[in-house]
Amino acid sequence: MASVRVRIAALLDSYTGGATEVEVEGGTAAEVMAALDRRFPGLAFRVIDEQGQVRPHMKIFLGEEIVRDLATPVPPGAEIYIVGALSGG
Repeated sequence: MASVRVRIAALLDSYTGGATEVEVEGGTAAEVMAALDRRFPGLAFRVIDEQGQVRPHMKIFLGEEIVRDLATPVPPGAEIYIVGALSGG
């Protein structure tokens, strides 16, 4: 497996101890999320629901593409961005 840079939205910093950028190993989006959860327990549950789907208010980007399927391959050296959707009224 290759190293992947993950940038994590500040809204999740209570789970990451303030880290907003980390390197983890993973060949798919699911493996990257599992690696993040091992490092920061509880983080994956905030991003992925019980059915293994990305929560509606969260987005995972691989480069500039939205990841809809966690089986999406993640190439070596890729960057993943985990962001929260903004809403208001």
